[in-house]
Amino acid sequence: MADRTSRLGVKRKEKTVESKVNDERDKDKGKEKTVKKPDKPVKKDEKSPESAEAEEKKRNGESDGATGAEAKNSEGNGGFQPIELPPFEIVTGERMSPFYFKFQFRNVEYSSGRNKTFLCYRVDTAGGDTEPLKGYMEDEHAMAHVEEAFFQQVLPNSSKEHDITWFVSSSPCAACAAKLATILQQRKKLRLTIFCSRLFEWEEPEIREGLKALARAGCKLRMMKPADFQLVWEMYVDKEDEEFAPWEDCKENYEYYLEKLGEILN
Repeated sequence: MADRTSRLGVKRKEKTVESKVNDERDKDKGKEKTVKKPDKPVKKDEKSPESAEAEEKKRNGESDGATGAEAKNSEGNGGFQPIELPPFEIVTGERMSPFYFKFQFRNVEYSSGRNKTFLCYRVDTAGGDTEPLKGYMEDEHAMAHVEEAFFQQVLPNSSKEHDITWFVSSSPCAACAAKLATILQQRKKLRLTIFCSRLFEWEEPEIREGLKALARAGCKLRMMKPADFQLVWEMYVDKEDEEFAPWEDCKENYEYYLEKLGEILN
């Protein structure tokens, strides 16, 4: 929930320049690790969100020609010259693409290329007199992190009792955890449960302290188990007739992160 500049300072491998993303991807090619499997053959490299999104659009017949700037660079220099990514707004919707779910929510330990946070939410009002609010949000190169944006856009000033459930691709950074703790302390009628696919930078002392403070403020922190990934697939993914197939080590990675979260909170 800190501004984008501060979040980039926290994350290890985020790049805002497309050429740096490509360089990093090339360096990491074939080297992405899975949790607790150092002696297993290295898994095939994950694509970066930018290249993967382009591939998905191509499959759907949505690929476009080069933009004016890209075409000019291509003609003048014999190839595309990377340009700095522009700022984007918080993206919201009811359902995400299957590709983004499979890539962003995969609970690997080393998450190279995953430079945004996806947040699926459900808001239940006490008494059940209104329909639950449901949807998803994502952030990338935005001024506010998605956790902060939720309380700005979805539930800004309500004084009612709400039970809020989040399924997030990564646990909050230190700044986000502190802001969430403050919100929960100020708005006593809110009850927040966060199911995390991965723990973000859990080795860092400030991250660990942030999660502890969040738990002390009343937030219930959980790790996503295979059944939770299935739930998100059913409720928040535009899957059509595609069935959800858990990836390799999904359950083992959940158990690994569950152990780490227990060490932090106990």
